[in-house]
Amino acid sequence: MTTKDERRVTQNQTAIERIDHADALSRHRFKYYDFAMAAFVAILICSNLIGAAKLVQVFELNIGGWNAGIFGAGVLFFPLSYVLGDVLTEVYGYARARRVVWAGFGAVLFMAFMAWVVVSLPPAPGWGDQPAYEKVFGLTPRIVFASVVAFWAGELSNAFVMARMKVISKGKYLWQRTIGSTVVGQGVDSLLFYPLAFLGVWTTGQVLTVLVTNYLLKVLWEALLTPVTYRVVASLKRAEGVDVYDSDTAFTPFSIRS
Repeated sequence: MTTKDERRVTQNQTAIERIDHADALSRHRFKYYDFAMAAFVAILICSNLIGAAKLVQVFELNIGGWNAGIFGAGVLFFPLSYVLGDVLTEVYGYARARRVVWAGFGAVLFMAFMAWVVVSLPPAPGWGDQPAYEKVFGLTPRIVFASVVAFWAGELSNAFVMARMKVISKGKYLWQRTIGSTVVGQGVDSLLFYPLAFLGVWTTGQVLTVLVTNYLLKVLWEALLTPVTYRVVASLKRAEGVDVYDSDTAFTPFSIRS
């Protein structure tokens, strides 16, 4: 005879199917994949448009003449895209994570194009805010180029490491995968973005200071958000009913097939 508690446990359990082949995954209709993609793109655009070029200092920490308290404002929110990238790769697999990265790539390019068009349009007579508007939204081609290249390379590196570590570890030790992939992905992103965007505009010391500080803060953010990542991953796997292993995935970055 089934007890009330046993019935409750049975009702809360959802079968999770392990998927090792892309063909099997294509038959699934996902409930939350589109929402995860939308959140990823929104965070990416806001981080690049609002916080990328502003240096902030909320504390002072001098280490051998290096002020480790200076960092880019975007670092507070941009790492959330890596957390979502980890969730997407862990739950939906590398191919679908790669598709989201390409969606973000296209969104950033459109953002840059729209900003250029709007800033370039002649202001109406009597509207005196054009200089301020240009200062805030006048993205230089150099920063746009650095941003999209660094984002694309960093996110795909993150997804690749996450997917490969999952297969190697047989799905164990999620925290190692999330932190390990971020160490690589954020490293690639930071090493590309700050020199490409600001070397020659900022001093070499400023570039190195912001690069190292931002990198360490991003990795620290990922580590602190690990419990959140665990809960989101577990919830999505139960909701979607899948656990994807990229055993036979083609890891080419130049594809949007899922």
